[in-house]
Amino acid sequence: MESQSCNGAFEVTKVSNLNCIDLSADIQKSVTLLKQACLDCGFFYVVNHGLSQEFMDEVFDQSRRFFTLPLREKMKLLRNEKHRGYTPLLDELLDPDNQVHGDYKEGYYIGVEVPGDDPEANKPFYGPNIWPSTDILPGWRDTMEKYHQKALDVAKSVARIIALALDLDIDFFDKPEMLGKPITTVRLLHYGGDVSNPSEGMFGAGAHSDYGLITLLATDDVLGLQICKDKNTKPQVWEYVPPIKGAFIVNLGDMLERWSNCIFKSTLHRVLGNGQERYSIAYFVEPSHECLVECLPSCKSEENPPKFPPIKCATYLSQRYKDTHADLTVYKTQVSGGGPITGCD
Repeated sequence: MESQSCNGAFEVTKVSNLNCIDLSADIQKSVTLLKQACLDCGFFYVVNHGLSQEFMDEVFDQSRRFFTLPLREKMKLLRNEKHRGYTPLLDELLDPDNQVHGDYKEGYYIGVEVPGDDPEANKPFYGPNIWPSTDILPGWRDTMEKYHQKALDVAKSVARIIALALDLDIDFFDKPEMLGKPITTVRLLHYGGDVSNPSEGMFGAGAHSDYGLITLLATDDVLGLQICKDKNTKPQVWEYVPPIKGAFIVNLGDMLERWSNCIFKSTLHRVLGNGQERYSIAYFVEPSHECLVECLPSCKSEENPPKFPPIKCATYLSQRYKDTHADLTVYKTQVSGGGPITGCD
């Protein structure tokens, strides 16, 4: 791929060549490949994960059906304080130092379904989801709830390989305080065909690292995702991650970087629009609310003491979401019908 520079700030130089983890293969081979990927860039592909192409096509079809609804219909499902529901164009600002506006994407959050009268619903990120009417999108909720559960099974399989790569017991992340009662979120994403211009601060999604343990990303065949393996290099070098049909693109989150004392990387990534519509589905996997994220015994020593203080998962996540999303009050007039419906300024 031809090199491209933007005011000397960063360069796109090539297509990244990521390791591919086969969940049906010998686990020791997978551990070796995953460890290499986590030390190198924190991104890898996962194949033979158990989700059929037919089912994935259905999930993407349902996602497209939602995003093609009129904006006024989507705004009726605007995200709430629990981060459930629709996020409009420009709602999220991931890289304020380099972005003039928010991200040129729209999304939809679906979290762990907890009834409103359940005491667990008082916790951040837990509670009832916001669902489109079955009259408008029949079968939509059923498809998304199935995907939520199936993706968690894949995430747990990946987490077991990560545990072995960190010299931990294979079931380390299966504990109740880890992924026994996780905070997991599906986020449907739609990039509307805008052309990004990094030199002018316009991005499909600004540069960021993910907040939690791992993220599973399913995407269509449109190129757009880029990674920066070394954020401290000047100029930053960005590489495209090509989609592979039937594969998840998996990346490590900031919590795993904290757990591993920076041995494993949570890598900067972003999305550039090229004028084509693009759909993707992110599945964010975090441990339970009360889980204390602190340096693992296998990742510290006298020469390499812990680099981060311990922090509870719910505390960390709540702050990161608050830092990157628009205040919901900016939408009050839009939802009530008192003003035009646009992206936030």
